[in-house]
Amino acid sequence: MHAINTFVRSAEGENTLVVWPTNTDPLMDALVTLGARLGGKALLGHEGGVMRFSGPRSSEFAEIAERTIAALNDGASLSALGISEDRSRAIALSETTIGDYLGAIRRELLHNDAKVKRLLKAEQFRLWIVVVAGNDVEGDVAALTRGGFAYADIDRLVNSTGANIVQELKKHPDDLGILGTVLDVKVIHLDVFAALAIARQHANEKLRELMKAEGLSVSRDKQADARLRASELGLILSGKSLGTRRRGIKPGGNTKAAFESLARIARNDDGLLNRAIGEGIVAAELAETYETEKRLGTALRYDSDLYVVRDGLPIRIEVMWRTTTGRAEIANYVLTKLGNYAKAIGLIE
Repeated sequence: MHAINTFVRSAEGENTLVVWPTNTDPLMDALVTLGARLGGKALLGHEGGVMRFSGPRSSEFAEIAERTIAALNDGASLSALGISEDRSRAIALSETTIGDYLGAIRRELLHNDAKVKRLLKAEQFRLWIVVVAGNDVEGDVAALTRGGFAYADIDRLVNSTGANIVQELKKHPDDLGILGTVLDVKVIHLDVFAALAIARQHANEKLRELMKAEGLSVSRDKQADARLRASELGLILSGKSLGTRRRGIKPGGNTKAAFESLARIARNDDGLLNRAIGEGIVAAELAETYETEKRLGTALRYDSDLYVVRDGLPIRIEVMWRTTTGRAEIANYVLTKLGNYAKAIGLIE
């Protein structure tokens, strides 16, 4: 208190407000008595130096928690972390202070996290969705994600499509949110230039025959690995943030036509193209190993398009091949995959 008194009387402290929070009346009274004896009004001001704050009303707890969560988690909402709006308000009714409420929210999140991890008995993995389309979908993918690491935004996904699958999944908002968080679900765009280069460079013989039948070039593309590393998928695999997303060069007529041919192959046998992506990921040193059609190992059989291992940790990748697509269709695809995984591990029925 002596040091504060000296400071506020100095040139450096003349325009400074010093705030000393206390949480009991006896402590407040002791400080006010001491302050009055040492510095009087010069230290405590003409209003006595005391301002009582009883904390926010319980009706404000949920909004404060939402803002806190968003600030600390790349804009995520409570529902994206597994706590619905109704649940967050119910918790608020049982707590009397914002500190107790935030503590209860934390306990709920830890409980949800542990619940999903208990269901992942066979394997702890991440789930990424890769969108490959002939039209300009960078903006649509960005609109369905949050932050520089392409985290799937469950709220935006649900609000972007009215498909039947969404009506079913809306019954399980908490489960979808925590599943998306625990599985580190991402939605990532792979541009057509990289996709075509990967196919030319890493196609096996069967895929090369199909490409020839479609009139596509099968000459190897030595730039394929570099294109893959520079793509959104490559950046995320290497642990880098996407930063500010910039629209890439738009494909010309020949490139569009070539990709349409590739998409026709994908409609009948996307496994061959997914295998080429896996080969490219390993060749570009973005992962150690890969497998295609990897079974989840649960009672309900489910196979992932790609299973890659990076730094010893598995990532299950689902690849959405489309000639053209849009935000609603991408959202529907991602939510369908999330629903399938949730059912496979027994999180929802």
